[in-house]
Amino acid sequence: MRVFRGFSRPVPAPTALAIGNFDGVHLGHVALVNRLNEVAQAAGLPPTILTFEPHPREFFNPASAPARLTILREKLELLSRAGVAQTAICRFNRALASLSADEFIDRVLIEGLRVRHVIVGDDFRFGKGRTGDFALLEARGRQAGFSVEAMGSVVVGGERVSSSGVRKALAEGDMAHAARLLGRPYIIDGQVLHGQKLGRQIGFATANLRIKHNPLPMTGVFAVQVAGLDDKLLPGVANLGVRPTVGGTPRPLLEVHLFDFSRDIYGAHISVHFVEKLRDEQRFPNLDALKAQIAADAAAARAFFKL
Repeated sequence: MRVFRGFSRPVPAPTALAIGNFDGVHLGHVALVNRLNEVAQAAGLPPTILTFEPHPREFFNPASAPARLTILREKLELLSRAGVAQTAICRFNRALASLSADEFIDRVLIEGLRVRHVIVGDDFRFGKGRTGDFALLEARGRQAGFSVEAMGSVVVGGERVSSSGVRKALAEGDMAHAARLLGRPYIIDGQVLHGQKLGRQIGFATANLRIKHNPLPMTGVFAVQVAGLDDKLLPGVANLGVRPTVGGTPRPLLEVHLFDFSRDIYGAHISVHFVEKLRDEQRFPNLDALKAQIAADAAAARAFFKL
């Protein structure tokens, strides 16, 4: 996938464009990408995504912003798998937030991205004060020579698929429902780092991933499958949180214990698939109690996978 940052220069060729935050890249996003690919192929244009970093709600009110489902790297990887040829990352800052709806169309869509066709979600708003809507975009398209369409919602089991719906399912520990909305298990990627080696000392060596999702969409202990180390998914058990029993961590940490696995994987980039929540993260009175609970968690995860 080709990635463009900023709009100091226009993209090399006219585009078919879909606009959105795409947090989580759930089934609604995938349907939008599929439609984009259809239109782009028919018109001979590169299918292009316009997304924003950070999320606009993180810019306007960081304290109440929703938990990130995907950091930028994860989002780009998922969009690439969905068939997106190129993505434009628009830095959401004060300058962008101050653009009127018409200025956004002129500077970003027409001059920067050279749009010929634009697809947006059915609730898309843009420009300073969120004054821009589908009707304005469509009217400006008739003047400037690009077409516009709105993508309807995707519904699963009577529920509109949305990033907020995925966050709710994760927060409630309903991994199966989150997977239904995503079209796959919830995934966190990361590089395996050196840790305190505490897990090794108590008989449960872990791969430690420093997490950039802050706040986390969920915490707890999970049955997981890991991709990136073998030609198949490897089962394990993972703790996602701040390690309260051993003094806590200033930033969230993902610790993964893989079953029947002993290779050195420091530096590897892995994808952790969360398939079942086992319990909430909790503080234990001592390391012996923690060790006993980890053994019980591992047994529960093995039972889940029928190992």
